[in-house]
Amino acid sequence: MHTWQDITEPGTIDDLVADARAAGYPDMNERLISSWIAKGLLDQPRLRTLRRGSAKAEHSVNQRRLLLLLVDKRRQVAHLSALAQVPLAVWLWWDGYVPTRQAQRAWVTWVGRGRRSQEVARQGAVGLLQQVGHQLATETARTRFVRLITELGNGKALTMRGRAELLDAVREVMEPESVFAASGLVHALGPAQTPMTVEVVMTHVEALCAALGRTLDGKVDDALLERARVVHRASMTDYLAHREVFAAKAGELAGLSRSPTLQERFDAVGGELLLVLGMEFVHRRTRP
Repeated sequence: MHTWQDITEPGTIDDLVADARAAGYPDMNERLISSWIAKGLLDQPRLRTLRRGSAKAEHSVNQRRLLLLLVDKRRQVAHLSALAQVPLAVWLWWDGYVPTRQAQRAWVTWVGRGRRSQEVARQGAVGLLQQVGHQLATETARTRFVRLITELGNGKALTMRGRAELLDAVREVMEPESVFAASGLVHALGPAQTPMTVEVVMTHVEALCAALGRTLDGKVDDALLERARVVHRASMTDYLAHREVFAAKAGELAGLSRSPTLQERFDAVGGELLLVLGMEFVHRRTRP
């Protein structure tokens, strides 16, 4: 079995095809490699020019190794959009392996269009509901919450009337009337330093929608992704330094502070970037 340790030199597209086949992926061919490059799963090769004519372009050692990781993960996912999280994760966590130009194409692939972008919006809505939904919130309230956020994430404009409806839907899942009506209390989840209130959740929804909309409009460029990576790394470093404190004070959200598996970290990359990008758009609107 061919492993990444066996790869020590750059190679042409022929070498990549041979690498994949040796690793147990017999369907790999030049056309599929080119398709993966276009989708950001792999980077463009470096052109080589000889004195007498041209040689085939060359892929770096890291890209050849990335291919083996991709073909291994390909057996576990149904769509290439999910596979795009592999180069995104490598780009987000480590320097020198995946260039930002490749990450930008992988990001567009992960978000997708049409049914895929609607699926991303719904995943974001369901994930947020799992974090903030009160256990006594009705099924009707939960369904409405997910529907409204999915519609907004898929391009529906957030009008004043729509924002009022969304605010009502967020309150219904966070502060069900059967629990909070008589007391008049406000439901705040998590540690006191960073409480998850209704208004905070509203901001998260606006961020999710802004990031999806800007991506579909082609307005997430390399510079914005670089900014998001810096912000994500800084916030993650701070979070990891204080995770035990957060977990102790997180209350109902304590489960979110546990150490995730590597697979869970890969699966969460798209959603994390979506929120960071969205927050950047939201904060831009509020800056003087």
